[in-house]
Amino acid sequence: MNNVDTADLLAVLLRSDLSSFIQRSFATVDPGSVYSHNWHIDAIAYQLERIARGEIRRLIITMPPRSLKSISASIAFPAWILGRYPKKRILAVSYSENLAEKLAFDCMKVLASDWYQDTFPQTRVARNRSRKFDFETTRGGGRYSASVGGALTGRGGDIIIIDDPHKPDEAQSEVRRSSVLDWYGSTLLSRCNDPATTPIIVIQQRIHENDLAGMLLEQGGWEHLNLQAVADDPESFDLGRRGHIHRKEGDLLHAERLPRDLLSDYKTQLGSYVYAAQYQQRPAPIEGGIVKWNWFKSYDVVPQQLEQDEIVQSWDTASSAGELNDYSVCTTWLVRKPQAWMLDLWRGRLEYPDLQRKIQSLAVQANANRILIEQAGSGISLIQDLSRSSDLNVIGIIPKQDKASRLMNVSAMIEAGRILIPKEAPWLADFRRELTLFPNARNDDQVDSLSQFLNWLDQPEFKWYVGGSYY
Repeated sequence: MNNVDTADLLAVLLRSDLSSFIQRSFATVDPGSVYSHNWHIDAIAYQLERIARGEIRRLIITMPPRSLKSISASIAFPAWILGRYPKKRILAVSYSENLAEKLAFDCMKVLASDWYQDTFPQTRVARNRSRKFDFETTRGGGRYSASVGGALTGRGGDIIIIDDPHKPDEAQSEVRRSSVLDWYGSTLLSRCNDPATTPIIVIQQRIHENDLAGMLLEQGGWEHLNLQAVADDPESFDLGRRGHIHRKEGDLLHAERLPRDLLSDYKTQLGSYVYAAQYQQRPAPIEGGIVKWNWFKSYDVVPQQLEQDEIVQSWDTASSAGELNDYSVCTTWLVRKPQAWMLDLWRGRLEYPDLQRKIQSLAVQANANRILIEQAGSGISLIQDLSRSSDLNVIGIIPKQDKASRLMNVSAMIEAGRILIPKEAPWLADFRRELTLFPNARNDDQVDSLSQFLNWLDQPEFKWYVGGSYY
C-alpha cells in the first residue's frame, strides 16, 4: 500500500471516528506531551457522536480533572463537527474569559493544521471573520465563545457546549453557584437557534450537590455519562463501535494518568469533601457538616514551646454587645508549622472599649506573637486603635470568600491531622457543637475564628497583611 492510500485511509478514519480525531487533535494542541489512550475517551466520543447524529439532545458528562475533558469536548468535537457540517454554529461556554479564549485558540490550531485541511478540504476559516474568542467558516458556520455570566447578544448556537461552568474554588459560595444556574435559565437557553432541536452538552467535574449538573440531573431528561476516578460500584459503559467495557468496584478510571497513589495524595491534600466531588462525582451534602470531629488529633499535655514556635490569637469580633448580636471570640494557638495546637478559646459579648481591653489582656496573658483580626466591621477600628495604643503585632485579615468556602478551603488541614485540640477543656463541648453543625448552627463566631486562623496558617508569609499592607 503506498503513502497516498495510507493518507486517504487515515482521512476516512478521522472523518468518521471522533475518538481517533481526538487523539490526532491532542498531538496538535499539546505536541510536547505523550498521548495515553484510555477507554473513557471512546465512551465520551461515542456520546458526542450520538449528539452529532441527532440521537440525543441533552448530555451531561461528569469526570475528574486532568482527564482530557476539554480537548475532547471543547476543542476536538467542535473542529470535527465543523469539518463534517461547516454551516453549523457552535456556542462554547466556560467559567472564565481566559479559559474560553484558550479553548478557542486551541480549536483554531486544529482547524489550521495541514492534516485537518487534508481531512476536511471543504472547511476553511473565513478571513476577516475571526475574533479573539470566535471564528467563522467560509460556509457560514463557526465556533463562538462566551464566559458564564457574560452577554450573549446576537449569538446563538446549533450546538451548545458548556465546559466547566463553575470555578472550583467557588464551590461553597451559594451566591456564585446560584448566579450560574440563573444565567443558564435566563440567558443561555434563549441562545438555542432551534429550541426544539438544539443539543446542549454539559461537561464538568462536580463541585457541589447543587451545581449545574446537579440541578439538571434532578430535573431529568438528560443522558448522563458519569466517570469516577475509582469505581464505587460495578458498572458498564457503551463504547459504540468498540463494544462495551465493564468496571468492577475499585477499578481505576485511567491508571496511567490517575494512579491509585496519586489519588490518595489528592484526597489528603483536598480533603474528603472536595475529593468526593471532583474525583468521584458524588458531592456530599453540605448539611452533613464540612468538618468531622474525628478528623482532629487531640493532646493531653501542651507541648513545650520551642524557640521557633509562635503563639497566635485569632479574633472574630462582634459590632456591639446587644443580646441579639454575635459573640466576640478569641482562639489561641501554638504554631509549629505545619502543625498547630489549639490552646484556649474565649467567648463573650463586650462593648467596644471593653473588647479592646480584652484583646490586650488576653494577648499579654498568652504572650502572643501575632493577633489576627478580621478587617471588617468593628475589626477595622480595633486594628487601627490597637496599632496606635499598644505594641501588639496586629494583623488585619481581609476575608476573600463566604464563611462556608473559607472553612471548606482549610478542612483538608484538619483531616490530614495537622490541627490538635485538647482532650478536655471547659469550652470544648460548645466549640464541637457549633463546628459540627456549621453552617446550620445558630452561631458561627467560633468557626469564623478557627477558619480565619487556618487560612492564615495555610498562606506563605508574603501574603500576611500587616498595618495596611502585605508582606
